Amino acid sequence: MRDPKIVIIGAGVAGITAGVIFKQAGFENFVILEKGSDVGGVWHWNRYPGLTCDVPSQIYQFGFAPKPDWSQIWATGGEIQRYHRDVVEQFGLTKHLTLNSEVTDAVHGTDGWTVTLAGGREIRADFLIAATGVLHHPFTPDIPGADRFTGAVVHTARWDDAIETVGKRIAVIGSGSTGVQVVSALQPQAAKLTQFTRTPQWVLWAPMGLPQPRLFAKLLAAAPAAHRQLYAMLLWGSGILADIALKPTWRRRAAQRLARWSLTTQVRDRQLRAALTPDYEPFCKRQVLSGTYHRAIGAGNAALVTEAISEITETGIRTADGTHHDLDVIVYATGFHPHNYMRPMNLRGRDGLSIDDAWAKGPRAYRMTAIPGFPNLFTVLGPNSPTGSISLQYSAELTARYITQWLKRFRDNEFDTVEVTEEATVRFNDAVAEAMGPTVWNTGCNSWYFTDENTIDLWPFDRTTMTTLLTEPDDRDYLIAHQDGTL
Repeated sequence: MRDPKIVIIGAGVAGITAGVIFKQAGFENFVILEKGSDVGGVWHWNRYPGLTCDVPSQIYQFGFAPKPDWSQIWATGGEIQRYHRDVVEQFGLTKHLTLNSEVTDAVHGTDGWTVTLAGGREIRADFLIAATGVLHHPFTPDIPGADRFTGAVVHTARWDDAIETVGKRIAVIGSGSTGVQVVSALQPQAAKLTQFTRTPQWVLWAPMGLPQPRLFAKLLAAAPAAHRQLYAMLLWGSGILADIALKPTWRRRAAQRLARWSLTTQVRDRQLRAALTPDYEPFCKRQVLSGTYHRAIGAGNAALVTEAISEITETGIRTADGTHHDLDVIVYATGFHPHNYMRPMNLRGRDGLSIDDAWAKGPRAYRMTAIPGFPNLFTVLGPNSPTGSISLQYSAELTARYITQWLKRFRDNEFDTVEVTEEATVRFNDAVAEAMGPTVWNTGCNSWYFTDENTIDLWPFDRTTMTTLLTEPDDRDYLIAHQDGTL
């Protein structure tokens, strides 16, 4: 029996999940490399005012680490971050964790993987687990004159708590979930808040900020079996969201009517309502939830600007119609480069194949987990893993258990290298493309779900299909070999 040496890159949801599942399966010879100063991934990097998860707390948790005592129905970013720290400590991951350790190179050779950190340190590994997630490289638009502004500038994914926003003239650039949340949070105490948007978003009303009753938490804590049952029921209930997203059924039509009703009933000003009305179907983009945004953007000290930004000046923003907006603070709520995954690291597989060359036509993987040309490399929450209807924690746990089966077979000397075939990957991605046809994401909007190659980087199947595909590996889809070349 062998003890596989494993390197996990990333300490967000995916990396934490992989570490816990591997330990539970008896694998201890692994390190988790995290480029940030703390665990949590997106919940570490994002600390902007108003940050709240748009997935209910009781399902936005690891199945192996139930948390009955969330303070709110939709948890704040800070509470989720503390939960991740607690899980790392609870399951003994601290000794495996190395923070402030950005991976610059990972190269596969005859001796397995060689992983190089920014400081020059090298680590050898039998298996490389890319748990880098999706949303961790902030996107900032290239606006003429951006470097001339003399006021404060901040991206929501790199928030600076030293920035003063009370009583200031604030610009928020962006209209997604982050833009909606930060507008709602900053507007009440701003002298003037102006939101600059290219396209409006459908904002579905939801009572964000609603506290979770303490009695409810106590009951769940006292009855762990009931808590597990609640979690299972919520996972089952997510099938309704899948039905909305994947098929043009009556549920989708009903949900879309609700989104339109939210706008009509909350925004009485016809001109503002027209500016806030998208020209695409609700749920085509990632759905935005808020109970306060429409009231905030309609307040007397707030304004919505749909004119294109022509330049940033020393004192503000000038739009295409020639209007100059005087500002003290500019907030970029412009999201991320969502399809980078483990890039920009220099990742090279068999025969020196680079990840950029492997993904020349866009990110792709076999069942979210494996990339042809990269032996003993697996991804957790890799390409096609964003779902819109399935818990990321569930997806990550399912994937980690799938990978664990390969680790066990390596431990038992069944192989030295395992690599998914090109044929299996093409077959899976063809099935993805076909299944994407009737989904709501394919109804005519331009969203971050689309890659530069115009493919949709999402999971177009339901949870049952995901579970089936990731329960047991199919050896026919892999090249399984020993170092001497025998199969």
